[in-house]
Amino acid sequence: MSFTNRTVFISGGSRGIGKAIILRLVKDGANIILAAKSVEENPKLGGTIYSVAEEIEQAGAKCLPIQCDIRFEEQIKKAVEQGAQKFGGIDIVINNASAIELTNTEATTVKSFDLMFDINVRGTFFVTQACIPYLKKSANPHILTLSPPINLNQKWFAQHVAYTLAKYNMTFMTIGWATEFKSYGISSNTLWPRTTIDTAAVRNLLGGEALAQMSRIPDILAEAAYYILSKEKNIYTGQSFIDEEVLARESITDLSKYAVNPGKNLYTDLFLDESK
Repeated sequence: MSFTNRTVFISGGSRGIGKAIILRLVKDGANIILAAKSVEENPKLGGTIYSVAEEIEQAGAKCLPIQCDIRFEEQIKKAVEQGAQKFGGIDIVINNASAIELTNTEATTVKSFDLMFDINVRGTFFVTQACIPYLKKSANPHILTLSPPINLNQKWFAQHVAYTLAKYNMTFMTIGWATEFKSYGISSNTLWPRTTIDTAAVRNLLGGEALAQMSRIPDILAEAAYYILSKEKNIYTGQSFIDEEVLARESITDLSKYAVNPGKNLYTDLFLDESK
């Protein structure tokens, strides 16, 4: 299915995985409502909503960049309304924005706890809620959330319980929406990488250059998202996808081009057991 005349609302997306997904979808004609905070470039992070919008327009597609902090529902509502008005509706919502702090209970501050729950949980909920009236009118509506499958292995709770709870809440909500909105034909799924992805978070917060060299580039998630979102409504819904599995369903098994360094062993991402 072509993405021509289909409109995507994405939270975050000025860099990394979100940006890669955007650029993949606009290649097939999607309109983009880019709702993110970055309007001035941080040298350590790179990218703003305006620099991404420029890339989209240079590719011949349409984008509405909107400065939006999804911790505040009024900003969400305004962004959704502006985007829907410009493009005549919303067909896809991608919950990409997320905050991470891999600290144990004693080391987790109130500020970081609140940030993770305000963005990952509250923000995801209210972004989706605001988009639902438009998704109901779409011919092929989708919700896609960047969050992991639920894994009750205790090590994922013991090491960083606050972050784990925030990410799992994103998944619980998304799987719940698959049933809640099934009668409207709204597909709702999550997507997560098998390996770590070379992003600013990996380089600046998690493992630096060493971990980046054991990671894949964001394009693998972009390609997986493309295939999920290209399916007709309710063909894929209520599922927690891993990028490799999505591509395997499309008979894509040679993933070497996605490795930052093909000669390095890949590092399995959070929430995925090595045997899975």
